[in-house]
Amino acid sequence: MKNKKTLILGASTKAERASYKAINNLVSRGYSVLAIGQNAGEVAGVKIQTKAIPLKNIDTISLYLKASRQRDYYNYIVEASPKRVIFNPGSENPELSQLLELNNIKAESACTLVLLATDQY
Repeated sequence: MKNKKTLILGASTKAERASYKAINNLVSRGYSVLAIGQNAGEVAGVKIQTKAIPLKNIDTISLYLKASRQRDYYNYIVEASPKRVIFNPGSENPELSQLLELNNIKAESACTLVLLATDQY
């Protein structure tokens, strides 16, 4: 199931950040990765975009944004119609979770790195 295309929302080029580790981990495991962050850059060959990019066939959106920064992306996330959205620690958002459920998108409070490490991704 390596064809699960993943969008990292809140991507960072800082090596200590979980989003940076997630991009590296996903790429090393053969997943197709897109990334949007505050600052442009590149991680593991994945270009970090600073603006919303057109999305097709997204399986998972992995969030690394605090709730207050997610509101700008609500429509974008719903329109991308991913199978699931992972709320990584610190990104939990009941308002967005409810919106996702209303649109038949699975909202999952989890850690992408843990899911990958335990083969549950």
